[in-house]
Amino acid sequence: MCPVLCRYISRLSLLTGDGCGPGTERVMEKWYMSAKRADFQAISKKFGIDPVIARVMRNRGIVGDEAIRMYLYGDLSDLNDPFLFKDMDKAVKIIREKIRERQYIRVIGDYDIDGIMSSYILRRGLTELGGYVDIKIPDRVTDGYGINEKLIREAKADGVDTIITCDNGISAGRQIALGKELGMTMIVTDHHEVLELPEACDCVIDAKQKDCPYPYKELCGAGVAWKLILALGGDPEYKMLPYAAFATVGDIVDLTGENRILVKEGLARMKDADSLGFRKLAAECGVDLRTMDAYHIGFVMGPCLNASGRLDTAMRAARLLETSDVLEAERLAHELKELNDSRKSLTEIGVEQAVAFVEESGMAKDKIFVIYQPELHESLAGIVAGRIRERYAHPVFVLTRGEEGIKGSGRSVEAYHMFEGLCGVKDLLTKFGGHPMAAGLTLPEENIEAFRNRLNEQCTLSDEEFCEKIVVDVPMPVGYVTEELVSELSLLAPFGKANEKPVFAEKNAVITSPRIVGRNRNVLKARVTSSPESGYGVQGPVEMVSFHDTEALMERISRDPRMTIAYYPRINEYLGRKTLQIVVSHWN
Repeated sequence: MCPVLCRYISRLSLLTGDGCGPGTERVMEKWYMSAKRADFQAISKKFGIDPVIARVMRNRGIVGDEAIRMYLYGDLSDLNDPFLFKDMDKAVKIIREKIRERQYIRVIGDYDIDGIMSSYILRRGLTELGGYVDIKIPDRVTDGYGINEKLIREAKADGVDTIITCDNGISAGRQIALGKELGMTMIVTDHHEVLELPEACDCVIDAKQKDCPYPYKELCGAGVAWKLILALGGDPEYKMLPYAAFATVGDIVDLTGENRILVKEGLARMKDADSLGFRKLAAECGVDLRTMDAYHIGFVMGPCLNASGRLDTAMRAARLLETSDVLEAERLAHELKELNDSRKSLTEIGVEQAVAFVEESGMAKDKIFVIYQPELHESLAGIVAGRIRERYAHPVFVLTRGEEGIKGSGRSVEAYHMFEGLCGVKDLLTKFGGHPMAAGLTLPEENIEAFRNRLNEQCTLSDEEFCEKIVVDVPMPVGYVTEELVSELSLLAPFGKANEKPVFAEKNAVITSPRIVGRNRNVLKARVTSSPESGYGVQGPVEMVSFHDTEALMERISRDPRMTIAYYPRINEYLGRKTLQIVVSHWN
Protein backbone atom coordinates (compact mmCIF):
# COMPACT_ATOMS: atom_id res chain seq x y z
CA MET A 1 0.00 0.00 0.00
CA CYS A 2 1.45 3.35 -0.99
CA PRO A 3 2.29 5.95 1.69
CA VAL A 4 -0.35 8.36 0.36
CA LEU A 5 -3.15 5.84 0.95
CA CYS A 6 -1.78 4.98 4.41
CA ARG A 7 -1.94 8.67 5.39
CA TYR A 8 -5.42 8.93 3.90
CA ILE A 9 -6.69 5.97 5.98
CA SER A 10 -5.17 7.47 9.11
CA ARG A 11 -6.93 10.80 8.55
CA LEU A 12 -10.27 9.22 7.75
CA SER A 13 -10.68 7.48 11.09
CA LEU A 14 -13.12 10.36 11.61
CA LEU A 15 -15.66 8.38 9.58
CA THR A 16 -16.54 6.67 12.86
CA GLY A 17 -19.20 8.82 14.46
CA ASP A 18 -21.20 8.86 17.66
CA GLY A 19 -24.45 10.15 16.28
CA CYS A 20 -26.91 9.26 13.57
CA GLY A 21 -27.10 11.37 10.48
CA PRO A 22 -29.75 11.39 7.79
CA GLY A 23 -29.14 8.84 5.06
CA THR A 24 -32.50 9.22 3.33
CA GLU A 25 -35.58 11.14 4.31
CA ARG A 26 -36.80 8.08 6.22
CA VAL A 27 -33.83 6.05 7.44
CA MET A 28 -31.09 7.35 9.72
CA GLU A 29 -27.57 6.07 9.19
CA LYS A 30 -24.56 5.68 11.42
CA TRP A 31 -21.20 5.22 9.71
CA TYR A 32 -18.40 3.19 11.25
CA MET A 33 -14.92 2.38 10.08
CA SER A 34 -13.65 -1.13 10.75
CA ALA A 35 -10.27 -0.71 12.39
CA LYS A 36 -8.94 -4.21 13.07
CA ARG A 37 -5.18 -4.35 13.11
CA ALA A 38 -2.58 -6.60 11.50
CA ASP A 39 0.70 -6.31 9.62
CA PHE A 40 -0.97 -5.71 6.27
CA GLN A 41 2.29 -5.05 4.44
CA ALA A 42 3.70 -8.41 5.58
CA ILE A 43 0.50 -10.25 4.58
CA SER A 44 0.54 -8.44 1.23
CA LYS A 45 4.11 -9.49 0.54
CA LYS A 46 3.69 -13.09 1.71
CA PHE A 47 0.55 -13.82 -0.32
CA GLY A 48 1.16 -11.48 -3.25
CA ILE A 49 -1.96 -9.38 -2.70
CA ASP A 50 -2.73 -5.69 -2.35
CA PRO A 51 -2.79 -4.53 1.29
CA VAL A 52 -6.38 -3.47 0.74
CA ILE A 53 -7.26 -7.15 0.26
CA ALA A 54 -5.40 -7.99 3.47
CA ARG A 55 -7.40 -5.34 5.37
CA VAL A 56 -10.72 -6.72 4.13
CA MET A 57 -9.77 -10.26 5.11
CA ARG A 58 -8.80 -9.10 8.60
CA ASN A 59 -12.18 -7.41 8.91
CA ARG A 60 -13.80 -10.76 8.07
CA GLY A 61 -11.92 -12.45 10.92
CA ILE A 62 -9.40 -14.23 8.68
CA VAL A 63 -6.30 -14.43 10.88
CA GLY A 64 -3.17 -16.59 10.52
CA ASP A 65 -1.41 -18.05 7.50
CA GLU A 66 -3.52 -21.22 7.27
CA ALA A 67 -6.81 -19.33 7.53
CA ILE A 68 -5.64 -16.88 4.85
CA ARG A 69 -4.55 -19.73 2.58
CA MET A 70 -7.90 -21.47 3.02
CA TYR A 71 -9.79 -18.25 2.36
CA LEU A 72 -7.86 -17.34 -0.78
CA TYR A 73 -7.00 -20.73 -2.23
CA GLY A 74 -9.01 -23.43 -0.43
CA ASP A 75 -10.25 -26.21 -2.74
CA LEU A 76 -12.07 -29.54 -2.62
CA SER A 77 -9.08 -31.25 -1.02
CA ASP A 78 -9.76 -29.10 2.06
CA LEU A 79 -13.30 -30.45 2.57
CA ASN A 80 -14.00 -32.46 5.71
CA ASP A 81 -14.50 -36.23 5.64
CA PRO A 82 -18.28 -36.93 5.63
CA PHE A 83 -17.74 -39.80 8.07
CA LEU A 84 -16.94 -37.22 10.74
CA PHE A 85 -20.71 -36.71 11.04
CA LYS A 86 -22.22 -38.49 13.99
CA ASP A 87 -24.35 -41.43 12.75
CA MET A 88 -22.95 -41.21 9.20
CA ASP A 89 -21.52 -44.74 9.33
CA LYS A 90 -24.86 -46.00 10.63
CA ALA A 91 -26.82 -44.19 7.90
CA VAL A 92 -24.54 -45.54 5.18
CA LYS A 93 -24.94 -49.11 6.45
CA ILE A 94 -28.75 -48.86 6.58
CA ILE A 95 -29.14 -47.19 3.18
CA ARG A 96 -26.81 -49.61 1.42
CA GLU A 97 -28.86 -52.48 2.81
CA LYS A 98 -32.12 -50.85 1.65
CA ILE A 99 -30.69 -50.35 -1.84
CA ARG A 100 -29.48 -53.93 -1.96
CA GLU A 101 -32.94 -55.19 -0.93
CA ARG A 102 -34.68 -52.85 -3.42
CA GLN A 103 -36.74 -51.30 -0.64
CA TYR A 104 -38.94 -48.29 -1.42
CA ILE A 105 -37.24 -45.08 -0.17
CA ARG A 106 -38.99 -41.71 0.02
CA VAL A 107 -37.17 -38.41 0.38
CA ILE A 108 -39.20 -35.72 2.16
CA GLY A 109 -37.80 -32.22 1.66
CA ASP A 110 -38.91 -28.63 2.08
CA TYR A 111 -40.46 -26.06 -0.26
CA ASP A 112 -37.57 -23.57 -0.46
CA ILE A 113 -34.39 -23.55 -2.57
CA ASP A 114 -32.46 -25.63 -0.06
CA GLY A 115 -35.23 -28.17 0.42
CA ILE A 116 -35.77 -28.55 -3.33
CA MET A 117 -32.07 -28.93 -4.13
CA SER A 118 -31.36 -31.31 -1.24
CA SER A 119 -34.32 -33.47 -2.34
CA TYR A 120 -32.95 -33.53 -5.88
CA ILE A 121 -29.43 -34.41 -4.72
CA LEU A 122 -30.63 -37.26 -2.50
CA ARG A 123 -32.98 -38.78 -5.04
CA ARG A 124 -30.50 -38.49 -7.89
CA GLY A 125 -27.59 -39.77 -5.82
CA LEU A 126 -29.51 -42.72 -4.35
CA THR A 127 -31.01 -43.61 -7.73
CA GLU A 128 -27.58 -43.62 -9.38
CA LEU A 129 -26.46 -46.02 -6.61
CA GLY A 130 -29.31 -48.37 -7.54
CA GLY A 131 -32.00 -47.18 -5.10
CA TYR A 132 -35.77 -47.18 -5.65
CA VAL A 133 -36.51 -43.59 -4.60
CA ASP A 134 -39.10 -40.86 -4.97
CA ILE A 135 -39.57 -37.33 -3.62
CA LYS A 136 -42.33 -35.70 -1.63
CA ILE A 137 -42.20 -32.00 -0.77
CA PRO A 138 -44.86 -30.60 1.60
CA ASP A 139 -47.30 -27.95 0.41
CA ARG A 140 -46.61 -24.64 2.14
CA VAL A 141 -50.29 -23.86 2.81
CA THR A 142 -51.93 -27.24 3.36
CA ASP A 143 -49.01 -29.11 4.94
CA GLY A 144 -46.84 -26.40 6.46
CA TYR A 145 -43.13 -26.79 7.13
CA GLY A 146 -41.44 -30.19 7.19
CA ILE A 147 -42.54 -33.75 7.67
CA ASN A 148 -45.98 -34.25 9.24
CA GLU A 149 -48.28 -37.09 10.23
CA LYS A 150 -50.29 -36.90 7.00
CA LEU A 151 -47.16 -37.34 4.89
CA ILE A 152 -46.03 -40.26 7.04
CA ARG A 153 -49.37 -42.05 6.77
CA GLU A 154 -49.40 -41.44 3.02
CA ALA A 155 -45.93 -42.97 2.77
CA LYS A 156 -47.05 -46.05 4.65
CA ALA A 157 -50.11 -46.40 2.42
CA ASP A 158 -47.85 -46.12 -0.65
CA GLY A 159 -45.69 -49.00 0.58
CA VAL A 160 -42.66 -46.90 1.54
CA ASP A 161 -40.10 -48.74 3.65
CA THR A 162 -37.67 -45.89 4.48
CA ILE A 163 -38.13 -42.15 4.85
CA ILE A 164 -35.12 -39.82 4.58
CA THR A 165 -35.72 -36.19 5.41
CA CYS A 166 -33.61 -33.32 4.11
CA ASP A 167 -33.57 -29.73 5.28
CA ASN A 168 -36.11 -30.67 7.95
CA GLY A 169 -36.94 -33.35 10.50
CA ILE A 170 -34.70 -32.41 13.44
CA SER A 171 -37.65 -31.02 15.41
CA ALA A 172 -40.19 -33.63 14.29
CA GLY A 173 -39.87 -36.07 17.19
CA ARG A 174 -43.57 -36.94 17.34
CA GLN A 175 -43.83 -37.48 13.59
CA ILE A 176 -40.67 -39.61 13.50
CA ALA A 177 -42.06 -41.73 16.33
CA LEU A 178 -45.25 -42.31 14.30
CA GLY A 179 -43.18 -43.50 11.33
CA LYS A 180 -41.42 -46.01 13.57
CA GLU A 181 -44.75 -47.19 15.03
CA LEU A 182 -45.93 -47.85 11.48
CA GLY A 183 -42.85 -49.99 10.84
CA MET A 184 -40.79 -47.68 8.67
CA THR A 185 -37.09 -46.87 8.88
CA MET A 186 -36.62 -43.15 9.64
CA ILE A 187 -33.44 -41.22 8.78
CA VAL A 188 -33.11 -37.48 9.38
CA THR A 189 -30.65 -35.26 7.50
CA ASP A 190 -30.92 -31.62 8.54
CA HIS A 191 -28.86 -28.54 9.36
CA HIS A 192 -31.11 -26.66 11.77
CA GLU A 193 -30.56 -26.15 15.47
CA VAL A 194 -31.34 -29.16 17.66
CA LEU A 195 -33.68 -28.43 20.56
CA GLU A 196 -34.55 -32.06 21.24
CA LEU A 197 -33.41 -35.04 19.21
CA PRO A 198 -36.09 -37.23 17.60
CA GLU A 199 -35.11 -40.21 19.75
CA ALA A 200 -37.11 -42.79 17.80
CA CYS A 201 -35.09 -42.03 14.67
CA ASP A 202 -32.79 -44.72 13.29
CA CYS A 203 -30.06 -42.13 12.70
CA VAL A 204 -29.65 -38.36 12.58
CA ILE A 205 -27.18 -36.53 10.33
CA ASP A 206 -26.98 -32.96 11.65
CA ALA A 207 -23.69 -31.31 12.60
CA LYS A 208 -25.47 -29.24 15.24
CA GLN A 209 -26.52 -32.21 17.35
CA LYS A 210 -24.68 -32.74 20.61
CA ASP A 211 -21.40 -34.66 20.41
CA CYS A 212 -21.26 -34.53 16.60
CA PRO A 213 -17.54 -34.24 15.80
CA TYR A 214 -18.07 -32.76 12.32
CA PRO A 215 -15.96 -29.59 12.60
CA TYR A 216 -17.98 -27.26 10.34
CA LYS A 217 -21.50 -26.54 11.57
CA GLU A 218 -22.87 -24.20 8.88
CA LEU A 219 -23.63 -26.49 5.93
CA CYS A 220 -27.09 -26.04 4.45
CA GLY A 221 -29.48 -28.97 3.95
CA ALA A 222 -28.20 -29.65 0.43
CA GLY A 223 -24.61 -29.60 1.70
CA VAL A 224 -25.51 -32.27 4.27
CA ALA A 225 -27.38 -34.30 1.63
CA TRP A 226 -24.40 -34.15 -0.73
CA LYS A 227 -22.08 -35.30 2.06
CA LEU A 228 -24.34 -38.32 2.62
CA ILE A 229 -24.16 -39.21 -1.08
CA LEU A 230 -20.36 -38.90 -1.00
CA ALA A 231 -20.20 -41.14 2.06
CA LEU A 232 -22.25 -43.74 0.17
CA GLY A 233 -19.67 -43.67 -2.62
CA GLY A 234 -21.83 -41.62 -4.98
CA ASP A 235 -21.09 -38.61 -7.20
CA PRO A 236 -17.42 -39.48 -7.78
CA GLU A 237 -17.06 -36.72 -10.38
CA TYR A 238 -18.78 -34.07 -8.19
CA LYS A 239 -21.50 -33.52 -10.78
CA MET A 240 -23.98 -32.59 -8.04
CA LEU A 241 -21.69 -29.99 -6.49
CA PRO A 242 -23.22 -27.10 -8.52
CA TYR A 243 -26.63 -27.84 -7.00
CA ALA A 244 -25.24 -27.96 -3.47
CA ALA A 245 -23.51 -24.63 -4.17
CA PHE A 246 -26.74 -23.15 -5.53
CA ALA A 247 -28.60 -24.13 -2.36
CA THR A 248 -25.81 -22.84 -0.12
CA VAL A 249 -26.18 -19.35 -1.58
CA GLY A 250 -29.96 -19.56 -1.81
CA ASP A 251 -30.40 -20.58 1.83
CA ILE A 252 -28.30 -17.60 3.02
CA VAL A 253 -26.01 -19.63 5.27
CA ASP A 254 -22.56 -18.33 6.21
CA LEU A 255 -20.18 -18.26 3.24
CA THR A 256 -17.22 -19.18 5.40
CA GLY A 257 -14.96 -22.23 5.63
CA GLU A 258 -16.37 -25.26 3.89
CA ASN A 259 -19.36 -23.37 2.48
CA ARG A 260 -17.02 -20.91 0.80
CA ILE A 261 -15.20 -23.79 -0.90
CA LEU A 262 -18.46 -25.47 -1.95
CA VAL A 263 -19.76 -22.29 -3.54
CA LYS A 264 -16.50 -21.27 -5.20
CA GLU A 265 -15.93 -24.73 -6.67
CA GLY A 266 -19.61 -25.19 -7.49
CA LEU A 267 -19.77 -21.91 -9.42
CA ALA A 268 -16.67 -22.93 -11.37
CA ARG A 269 -18.47 -26.13 -12.40
CA MET A 270 -21.82 -24.47 -13.07
CA LYS A 271 -21.14 -24.32 -16.82
CA ASP A 272 -21.17 -28.13 -16.79
CA ALA A 273 -24.42 -28.48 -14.80
CA ASP A 274 -26.13 -31.45 -16.40
CA SER A 275 -29.75 -31.03 -15.28
CA LEU A 276 -31.63 -30.21 -18.47
CA GLY A 277 -34.32 -28.31 -16.57
CA PHE A 278 -31.74 -26.30 -14.63
CA ARG A 279 -30.09 -25.25 -17.88
CA LYS A 280 -33.46 -24.33 -19.39
CA LEU A 281 -34.30 -22.21 -16.34
CA ALA A 282 -30.98 -20.39 -16.69
CA ALA A 283 -31.78 -19.68 -20.35
CA GLU A 284 -35.31 -18.53 -19.46
CA CYS A 285 -33.81 -16.11 -16.89
CA GLY A 286 -31.10 -14.88 -19.26
CA VAL A 287 -28.29 -16.26 -17.08
CA ASP A 288 -25.07 -17.47 -18.67
CA LEU A 289 -23.93 -20.45 -16.60
CA ARG A 290 -20.32 -19.77 -17.61
CA THR A 291 -20.36 -16.49 -15.69
CA MET A 292 -22.97 -17.21 -13.03
CA ASP A 293 -22.20 -15.77 -9.60
CA ALA A 294 -23.91 -15.58 -6.21
CA TYR A 295 -26.06 -12.65 -7.37
CA HIS A 296 -27.69 -14.72 -10.12
CA ILE A 297 -28.52 -17.44 -7.60
CA GLY A 298 -29.88 -15.14 -4.92
CA PHE A 299 -31.77 -12.66 -7.08
CA VAL A 300 -32.46 -14.19 -10.51
CA MET A 301 -32.75 -17.99 -10.66
CA GLY A 302 -33.19 -18.85 -6.99
CA PRO A 303 -36.40 -16.84 -6.57
CA CYS A 304 -37.95 -18.84 -9.43
CA LEU A 305 -37.49 -22.06 -7.45
CA ASN A 306 -38.77 -20.38 -4.29
CA ALA A 307 -41.79 -19.01 -6.14
CA SER A 308 -42.97 -22.54 -6.92
CA GLY A 309 -43.12 -23.27 -3.20
CA ARG A 310 -44.71 -19.92 -2.38
CA LEU A 311 -47.48 -19.68 -4.97
CA ASP A 312 -47.89 -23.20 -6.36
CA THR A 313 -46.09 -26.42 -5.38
CA ALA A 314 -42.36 -27.02 -5.00
CA MET A 315 -42.89 -30.39 -6.68
CA ARG A 316 -43.01 -28.43 -9.94
CA ALA A 317 -39.44 -27.22 -9.33
CA ALA A 318 -38.34 -30.72 -8.37
CA ARG A 319 -39.81 -32.05 -11.60
CA LEU A 320 -37.96 -29.36 -13.56
CA LEU A 321 -34.62 -30.51 -12.16
CA GLU A 322 -35.33 -34.18 -12.90
CA THR A 323 -36.94 -34.14 -16.32
CA SER A 324 -35.05 -35.37 -19.38
CA ASP A 325 -37.78 -34.21 -21.78
CA VAL A 326 -36.80 -31.02 -23.62
CA LEU A 327 -40.33 -29.73 -24.15
CA GLU A 328 -41.30 -30.40 -20.55
CA ALA A 329 -38.15 -28.69 -19.31
CA GLU A 330 -38.85 -25.61 -21.41
CA ARG A 331 -42.48 -25.51 -20.27
CA LEU A 332 -41.64 -25.89 -16.59
CA ALA A 333 -38.84 -23.30 -16.79
CA HIS A 334 -41.23 -20.84 -18.39
CA GLU A 335 -43.90 -21.55 -15.76
CA LEU A 336 -41.45 -21.00 -12.89
CA LYS A 337 -40.27 -17.72 -14.44
CA GLU A 338 -43.89 -16.60 -14.79
CA LEU A 339 -44.62 -17.61 -11.19
CA ASN A 340 -41.71 -15.51 -10.01
CA ASP A 341 -42.81 -12.56 -12.13
CA SER A 342 -46.24 -12.89 -10.52
CA ARG A 343 -44.62 -13.11 -7.09
CA LYS A 344 -42.64 -9.94 -7.76
CA SER A 345 -45.77 -8.12 -8.89
CA LEU A 346 -47.73 -9.26 -5.84
CA THR A 347 -44.81 -8.31 -3.61
CA GLU A 348 -44.63 -4.79 -5.05
CA ILE A 349 -48.34 -4.33 -4.46
CA GLY A 350 -47.95 -5.64 -0.92
CA VAL A 351 -45.00 -3.31 -0.23
CA GLU A 352 -46.85 -0.28 -1.60
CA GLN A 353 -49.87 -1.06 0.57
CA ALA A 354 -47.68 -1.61 3.63
CA VAL A 355 -45.85 1.71 3.10
CA ALA A 356 -49.16 3.52 2.73
CA PHE A 357 -50.40 1.90 5.93
CA VAL A 358 -47.29 2.95 7.86
CA GLU A 359 -47.40 6.51 6.58
CA GLU A 360 -51.14 7.07 6.95
CA SER A 361 -51.78 5.28 10.25
CA GLY A 362 -49.11 7.03 12.27
CA MET A 363 -47.31 3.72 12.77
CA ALA A 364 -44.01 5.34 11.75
CA LYS A 365 -43.81 6.55 15.36
CA ASP A 366 -43.86 2.96 16.67
CA LYS A 367 -40.68 1.12 17.52
CA ILE A 368 -42.06 -2.21 16.29
CA PHE A 369 -44.20 -2.11 13.16
CA VAL A 370 -47.16 -4.51 13.08
CA ILE A 371 -48.84 -4.35 9.67
CA TYR A 372 -52.04 -6.29 8.99
CA GLN A 373 -52.68 -7.06 5.32
CA PRO A 374 -55.50 -9.63 5.30
CA GLU A 375 -55.48 -10.19 1.52
CA LEU A 376 -51.73 -10.61 1.10
CA HIS A 377 -50.70 -14.15 0.16
CA GLU A 378 -49.28 -15.64 3.36
CA SER A 379 -46.14 -16.84 1.60
CA LEU A 380 -45.21 -13.23 0.79
CA ALA A 381 -45.49 -11.84 4.31
CA GLY A 382 -41.82 -12.40 5.10
CA ILE A 383 -40.66 -10.76 1.87
CA VAL A 384 -42.83 -7.70 2.45
CA ALA A 385 -41.67 -7.50 6.07
CA GLY A 386 -38.06 -7.56 4.90
CA ARG A 387 -38.65 -4.76 2.41
CA ILE A 388 -40.34 -2.56 5.00
CA ARG A 389 -37.53 -3.29 7.47
CA GLU A 390 -35.02 -2.13 4.85
CA ARG A 391 -36.99 1.04 4.19
CA TYR A 392 -37.50 2.15 7.78
CA ALA A 393 -34.79 0.27 9.74
CA HIS A 394 -37.38 -0.90 12.29
CA PRO A 395 -38.40 -4.45 13.27
CA VAL A 396 -41.47 -5.39 11.23
CA PHE A 397 -44.23 -7.99 11.51
CA VAL A 398 -46.54 -8.46 8.53
CA LEU A 399 -49.75 -10.30 9.35
CA THR A 400 -52.16 -11.86 6.88
CA ARG A 401 -55.27 -14.01 6.99
CA GLY A 402 -54.41 -17.71 6.64
CA GLU A 403 -56.28 -20.99 6.79
CA GLU A 404 -55.48 -21.41 10.49
CA GLY A 405 -56.18 -17.83 11.58
CA ILE A 406 -53.89 -14.84 11.34
CA LYS A 407 -50.39 -15.76 10.21
CA GLY A 408 -47.39 -13.49 10.40
CA SER A 409 -43.72 -13.21 9.51
CA GLY A 410 -41.24 -10.84 11.11
CA ARG A 411 -37.89 -9.40 10.07
CA SER A 412 -35.73 -7.61 12.60
CA VAL A 413 -32.83 -5.21 13.03
CA GLU A 414 -29.58 -6.15 14.71
CA ALA A 415 -30.47 -4.55 18.06
CA TYR A 416 -33.82 -6.34 18.53
CA HIS A 417 -34.05 -10.06 19.34
CA MET A 418 -37.30 -10.94 17.60
CA PHE A 419 -37.81 -14.37 19.12
CA GLU A 420 -37.36 -13.02 22.65
CA GLY A 421 -39.81 -10.24 21.82
CA LEU A 422 -42.42 -12.84 20.91
CA CYS A 423 -41.73 -14.77 24.11
CA GLY A 424 -42.87 -11.66 25.98
CA VAL A 425 -46.32 -11.78 24.34
CA LYS A 426 -46.69 -15.55 23.92
CA ASP A 427 -50.06 -15.54 25.75
CA LEU A 428 -51.48 -13.71 22.70
CA LEU A 429 -50.15 -16.25 20.20
CA THR A 430 -51.38 -19.63 19.03
CA LYS A 431 -47.86 -20.68 18.07
CA PHE A 432 -44.59 -19.03 17.17
CA GLY A 433 -40.94 -19.71 16.43
CA GLY A 434 -37.85 -18.04 15.09
CA HIS A 435 -34.48 -16.56 15.95
CA PRO A 436 -33.01 -13.08 16.58
CA MET A 437 -33.51 -11.70 13.06
CA ALA A 438 -36.69 -13.43 11.87
CA ALA A 439 -39.78 -15.13 13.23
CA GLY A 440 -43.12 -16.66 12.32
CA LEU A 441 -46.36 -16.76 14.28
CA THR A 442 -50.10 -17.37 14.29
CA LEU A 443 -52.64 -15.62 16.52
CA PRO A 444 -56.40 -14.95 16.78
CA GLU A 445 -57.54 -11.89 14.83
CA GLU A 446 -58.94 -10.23 17.96
CA ASN A 447 -55.41 -10.16 19.46
CA ILE A 448 -53.77 -8.08 16.72
CA GLU A 449 -54.09 -4.69 18.42
CA ALA A 450 -52.95 -6.02 21.78
CA PHE A 451 -50.03 -7.72 20.02
CA ARG A 452 -48.94 -4.40 18.52
CA ASN A 453 -49.39 -2.41 21.73
CA ARG A 454 -47.59 -4.84 24.03
CA LEU A 455 -44.67 -5.41 21.69
CA ASN A 456 -44.09 -1.67 21.63
CA GLU A 457 -44.59 -1.25 25.37
CA GLN A 458 -41.99 -3.93 26.07
CA CYS A 459 -39.45 -2.68 23.51
CA THR A 460 -36.55 -0.85 25.17
CA LEU A 461 -34.63 0.20 22.04
CA SER A 462 -33.41 3.78 21.82
CA ASP A 463 -33.85 5.89 18.69
CA GLU A 464 -30.16 5.48 17.88
CA GLU A 465 -30.58 1.70 17.63
CA PHE A 466 -32.90 2.18 14.66
CA CYS A 467 -30.07 3.69 12.61
CA GLU A 468 -28.83 1.71 9.65
CA LYS A 469 -25.19 0.83 10.28
CA ILE A 470 -22.78 1.47 7.42
CA VAL A 471 -19.51 -0.33 8.17
CA VAL A 472 -16.64 0.84 5.98
CA ASP A 473 -13.90 -1.73 5.41
CA VAL A 474 -11.29 0.62 4.00
CA PRO A 475 -11.38 4.41 3.47
CA MET A 476 -10.02 4.59 -0.06
CA PRO A 477 -10.07 7.44 -2.58
CA VAL A 478 -11.54 6.41 -5.91
CA GLY A 479 -8.29 7.57 -7.50
CA TYR A 480 -6.54 4.57 -5.91
CA VAL A 481 -8.82 2.12 -7.72
CA THR A 482 -7.41 0.39 -10.79
CA GLU A 483 -8.55 -2.46 -13.00
CA GLU A 484 -5.84 -4.58 -11.37
CA LEU A 485 -7.27 -3.93 -7.90
CA VAL A 486 -10.80 -4.75 -9.07
CA SER A 487 -9.49 -8.01 -10.50
CA GLU A 488 -7.80 -8.81 -7.17
CA LEU A 489 -11.03 -8.11 -5.29
CA SER A 490 -12.50 -11.17 -7.03
CA LEU A 491 -10.27 -13.25 -4.71
CA LEU A 492 -12.67 -12.26 -1.92
CA ALA A 493 -15.70 -13.69 -3.72
CA PRO A 494 -18.14 -15.38 -3.43
CA PHE A 495 -19.95 -12.76 -1.39
CA GLY A 496 -22.88 -13.40 0.91
CA LYS A 497 -23.74 -13.85 4.55
CA ALA A 498 -20.65 -13.54 6.82
CA ASN A 499 -18.55 -12.61 3.76
CA GLU A 500 -20.23 -9.45 2.56
CA LYS A 501 -18.99 -7.49 -0.39
CA PRO A 502 -16.44 -4.95 0.92
CA VAL A 503 -17.47 -1.34 1.49
CA PHE A 504 -15.00 1.41 0.62
CA ALA A 505 -15.47 5.10 1.30
CA GLU A 506 -14.11 8.48 0.31
CA LYS A 507 -14.69 11.72 2.19
CA ASN A 508 -15.28 14.87 0.13
CA ALA A 509 -15.40 13.12 -3.22
CA VAL A 510 -16.43 15.50 -6.00
CA ILE A 511 -19.48 14.47 -8.06
CA THR A 512 -20.06 16.03 -11.49
CA SER A 513 -22.35 15.62 -14.51
CA PRO A 514 -25.15 13.78 -12.64
CA ARG A 515 -28.18 12.51 -14.56
CA ILE A 516 -31.01 10.14 -13.75
CA VAL A 517 -31.75 7.44 -16.33
CA GLY A 518 -33.90 4.36 -16.69
CA ARG A 519 -37.57 3.83 -17.38
CA ASN A 520 -38.32 4.03 -13.66
CA ARG A 521 -35.75 6.79 -13.00
CA ASN A 522 -33.98 4.47 -10.59
CA VAL A 523 -30.40 4.87 -11.83
CA LEU A 524 -28.16 7.89 -11.31
CA LYS A 525 -25.04 8.19 -13.43
CA ALA A 526 -22.29 10.73 -12.82
CA ARG A 527 -18.54 11.26 -12.72
CA VAL A 528 -16.58 11.16 -9.48
CA THR A 529 -13.13 12.57 -8.68
CA SER A 530 -11.10 12.15 -5.51
CA SER A 531 -10.81 15.22 -3.31
CA PRO A 532 -7.56 17.18 -3.81
CA GLU A 533 -6.50 16.55 -0.19
CA SER A 534 -6.58 12.77 -0.79
CA GLY A 535 -3.45 12.97 -2.92
CA TYR A 536 -5.33 11.34 -5.81
CA GLY A 537 -7.39 14.31 -6.98
CA VAL A 538 -5.15 15.01 -9.96
CA GLN A 539 -6.31 11.79 -11.63
CA GLY A 540 -9.19 11.94 -14.06
CA PRO A 541 -12.85 11.36 -13.09
CA VAL A 542 -14.26 7.85 -12.82
CA GLU A 543 -17.69 6.74 -13.99
CA MET A 544 -20.14 6.46 -11.08
CA VAL A 545 -23.54 4.79 -10.81
CA SER A 546 -26.03 4.59 -7.95
CA PHE A 547 -29.32 2.73 -7.56
CA HIS A 548 -29.99 4.14 -4.08
CA ASP A 549 -32.61 6.90 -3.62
CA THR A 550 -31.65 8.62 -6.86
CA GLU A 551 -33.91 11.67 -6.61
CA ALA A 552 -32.58 12.55 -3.14
CA LEU A 553 -29.01 12.00 -4.33
CA MET A 554 -29.54 14.31 -7.30
CA GLU A 555 -30.90 17.00 -4.98
CA ARG A 556 -27.93 16.57 -2.63
CA ILE A 557 -25.43 16.93 -5.50
CA SER A 558 -27.17 20.09 -6.69
CA ARG A 559 -26.63 21.65 -3.24
CA ASP A 560 -23.01 20.57 -2.86
CA PRO A 561 -21.09 18.24 -5.21
CA ARG A 562 -18.61 17.33 -2.43
CA MET A 563 -19.80 14.44 -0.28
CA THR A 564 -18.79 11.27 1.52
CA ILE A 565 -19.61 8.16 -0.50
CA ALA A 566 -19.61 4.45 0.30
CA TYR A 567 -18.92 2.38 -2.76
CA TYR A 568 -17.69 -0.79 -4.42
CA PRO A 569 -15.65 -0.72 -7.66
CA ARG A 570 -16.30 -2.94 -10.64
CA ILE A 571 -15.49 -3.27 -14.32
CA ASN A 572 -18.47 -2.44 -16.49
CA GLU A 573 -18.44 -4.12 -19.89
CA TYR A 574 -20.73 -2.84 -22.65
CA LEU A 575 -20.48 -3.66 -26.36
CA GLY A 576 -17.01 -5.05 -25.82
CA ARG A 577 -15.75 -1.90 -24.08
CA LYS A 578 -14.54 -2.15 -20.47
CA THR A 579 -14.63 0.81 -18.11
CA LEU A 580 -13.85 1.26 -14.44
CA GLN A 581 -17.04 2.04 -12.53
CA ILE A 582 -17.82 3.03 -8.94
CA VAL A 583 -21.14 1.74 -7.56
CA VAL A 584 -22.27 4.07 -4.77
CA SER A 585 -24.43 2.39 -2.12
CA HIS A 586 -24.64 5.16 0.51
CA TRP A 587 -23.78 8.84 0.80
CA ASN A 588 -24.10 11.82 3.07
